[in-house]
Amino acid sequence: MKKYLIISLSFLALVSCDKKEKATEPTTETTEQITYETFGDSLSAEGALTKEAMLAKYETLKPGDTLNVKFASDIKEICQKKGCWMSMDLADGKESFVKFKDYKFFVPMNAQKHKAVVSGKAFVSEISVDELKHYAKDEGKSAEEIEKITEPKRTLQFMADGVLIAKQ
Repeated sequence: MKKYLIISLSFLALVSCDKKEKATEPTTETTEQITYETFGDSLSAEGALTKEAMLAKYETLKPGDTLNVKFASDIKEICQKKGCWMSMDLADGKESFVKFKDYKFFVPMNAQKHKAVVSGKAFVSEISVDELKHYAKDEGKSAEEIEKITEPKRTLQFMADGVLIAKQ
């Protein structure tokens, strides 16, 4: 009897052990046969909203509201100076402007058109003319294009704490 009790307790102890893995930067993850490189906090592509579902979530937000969410889409543009921001495609020709929490990480400047998953806070805000001109300059737009910016813009923004970018 004592022997069975010891074996049972040993089995329970073995099963209940929680083995934690330490992630290294950058890590890779494969989901639906897509291999991702991780930037920032570790995350999984599973359960990410589609770009259409994310646009529907944005439409319910007012300036000042935030929403913790994860969504997947294609990268449209990336800051060509440092990789410190990017825009992601949403449905109906709209896009989400993504920055990275506390500037803890940047993304590769050549990742345009790659599939990506971002996790963090979605919000709606209004960008000033000066800030829009700064971003246009970072993007490499001409002086003529920059001078055409004369009105603030309501934007769909995202503060990412983690990003997955598909390797190609």
